Amino acid sequence: MDKELFTVSVFSENTVGLMSQVTIIFTRRCINIESICASECSIPGVHKWTITAWSTREVMEKVVKQIEKCVDVIRAFLLTDDDIVYQEVALYKVSTALLIDEPHLESIIRTHGARIIDVTREFTVIEKTGHYRETQALFEELKRYDIRQFVRSGRVTVTKSNREYVSEYIEEQKIRAERQKKS
Repeated sequence: MDKELFTVSVFSENTVGLMSQVTIIFTRRCINIESICASECSIPGVHKWTITAWSTREVMEKVVKQIEKCVDVIRAFLLTDDDIVYQEVALYKVSTALLIDEPHLESIIRTHGARIIDVTREFTVIEKTGHYRETQALFEELKRYDIRQFVRSGRVTVTKSNREYVSEYIEEQKIRAERQKKS
């Protein structure tokens, strides 16, 4: 079976050690995590992790089920690129002198829709937001100009769905809890 890149969205409480529990699930199945991005989400007290990994659908469905068994995980969802809107951010640090001396460098930055976000006498930091292939293409062009540092974030995603599935799940749990109190 061919592997494809999957995105796993995990909604959880912000608990110490949970990241370790989740990454062990991937490790046990010999799945390398390509990227992880975590932050608070629109629901108070809930954090969203976006994890990308190459695998088969069958294996990733099992991974998601295992993740959901973690006590502090509220819900986890398996998504493909068709289900989400996503971006990554990349930062490139180059010599300011080189930027001034090489006329092509400014053209490369403009062509790729990147922007300069910090300039000092010694270095300039360039930012590019886009998909992996876009940030990688700029990296490949800038390699000729002695990149001093390079870093790329993990995916930041939202679903294309009008509904927020985890919000619905939380509401269902509240209703279920209220019903149990009345019984």
